[in-house]
Amino acid sequence: MRLDDLDPTRNARDLGSGGGGGGGGFGLLGLLPLILGRGRMGCGSFAILAVVVVGYLMMSGGGGILGGGGGQSARQGQVAGGSNGNVACDTQAELFSCRVMTSTEQTWGQIFQQQGSTYQPATINFYQRNAPSGCGAAQSAMGPFYCPPDQGVYLDTSFFDELSQRFGAAGDFAQAYVIAHEVGHHIQNLTGTSEKVTAIQQRSSQAEGNAASVRLELQADCYAGVWAARNRDRIEPGDVEEGMRAAQAIGDDTLQQQSQGRVVPESFTHGTSAQRMKWLRTGLESGDPARCDTFSGAI
Repeated sequence: MRLDDLDPTRNARDLGSGGGGGGGGFGLLGLLPLILGRGRMGCGSFAILAVVVVGYLMMSGGGGILGGGGGQSARQGQVAGGSNGNVACDTQAELFSCRVMTSTEQTWGQIFQQQGSTYQPATINFYQRNAPSGCGAAQSAMGPFYCPPDQGVYLDTSFFDELSQRFGAAGDFAQAYVIAHEVGHHIQNLTGTSEKVTAIQQRSSQAEGNAASVRLELQADCYAGVWAARNRDRIEPGDVEEGMRAAQAIGDDTLQQQSQGRVVPESFTHGTSAQRMKWLRTGLESGDPARCDTFSGAI
């Protein structure tokens, strides 16, 4: 994917390594043993994002942290660096990620402007192994995730190695898809979709809540496709195939079959490989966020 002409985003921080568990008590760490015990993780997959976000929102009460909440914290982070003296976007992997973020800012800025509103960019936070976040302690084993309170995307770029080596999804477009997916969750935060899913989670059974989580994740996949479609002139031969391989590799059914030798559909929180590929393709082919309504009808 050709992004070399783009300046890296200014909405970036490098948190370095260590720093303990900021914002404890939000349920983020408490969910990890359960996730790991189910065999869904241990490989840094960003497939756990909805579990982390929804779990945090439920245990913190949802409410004012959505629909643009936490804006002050996000704005304070909009510098290319961090209080620890580390500089963001200064490695090859970080620089690529920062350019992807710039591209998402341009794309969603145009979309929001067309809809008569102003886009508030997310901040990408780089770290190594562990670092504090607005949702508790970020750990590499969690994989990339989005934290609504500080409107931050959290990424240990070593995940890209796992994406290639463990998931068999190599390539820069696969990496860009990961980031664009997390930005998709930021869009859901800004538009209030996450708040609606949280409400469903709070009044429903676990199975029904899981089903709502699946729809949330598939919409984020579709939004990633929308971003890619609107940057089609930057896509190179083989890029789309890289994205599809990544989407296939992180389907709930594929991960469960690989980790535990059986598939438990009622425990799905992100969708099957076929569903993830379908909705990424829907965004890619349409370039229209209105086509990403995963909450109506069959998925």
